Amino acid sequence: MQKYEMTDLGLLHHFLGMGVLQTDKGVFIHQSKYAKSLFVKFGLEDCKSITIPLPTGEKLKKIDGSQLVDEGLFRKIVGSLLYLTATRLDIMFAASLLSRFMHSPTKKHMGIAKRVLRYVQGTLSYGIKFTRDKNAVLIDFCDSDWAGSEDDSRSTSGYAFSFGSGIFSWASVKQNTVALSTAEAEYVSAAEATTQAIWLRFLLDDFGEMRPDATPLFCDNMSAISMVKNPVFHQKTRHINRRYHFIREALQEGVIDIKFCRSEE
Repeated sequence: MQKYEMTDLGLLHHFLGMGVLQTDKGVFIHQSKYAKSLFVKFGLEDCKSITIPLPTGEKLKKIDGSQLVDEGLFRKIVGSLLYLTATRLDIMFAASLLSRFMHSPTKKHMGIAKRVLRYVQGTLSYGIKFTRDKNAVLIDFCDSDWAGSEDDSRSTSGYAFSFGSGIFSWASVKQNTVALSTAEAEYVSAAEATTQAIWLRFLLDDFGEMRPDATPLFCDNMSAISMVKNPVFHQKTRHINRRYHFIREALQEGVIDIKFCRSEE
């Protein structure tokens, strides 16, 4: 205030559609107000809520035999869902999946998009909670499906980073290559998570918050972990693009420490 003319408005409560609740115990960010506006916008005020965003085992493809729908409306719904992922990582996979069908969406694609909105209606209180007095350690979880895309048989990688409490960095992205096994899909996912871990460690080091310990990287596939730790697996992974093998160097240099984590956890 000595150098600039400004006004103290007190604690932050709303910013760009996000709600912020600040207490002595921590900070909770959410988008419940924005989410409620979507039901009015798309005429779903009276729809029934559901417990999961996507049907179990459901796979989407560009041409599924159903009729085409309004492309503009579909893009608005998916765009709104993507903006909602700023605090709702639980719909990140569903929103990213639907965004692959922006051109010539079908009735089935529209039905899945509205289903995700129905899930949001039942989870309006969801958000991200950052708790005070937690041990500030960078932790990463990574996972993938295998050949989840019906159109090109590519897998989808996913990762989530926490720093003591609350997730602050996450992604759900289709892989650039076709994985020949579940182990390879998990291996590629772990490699992509490692690139993010290296960047976050560099960023935290600038803030003076980085610790010398290796970043725990949790993976639910023992074969992928063996491929990272054991050079003997080289012959079995010759077909994997070399750009993904740098994860071994990151492990040897103490940047990451890959560990097993059951899928249920």
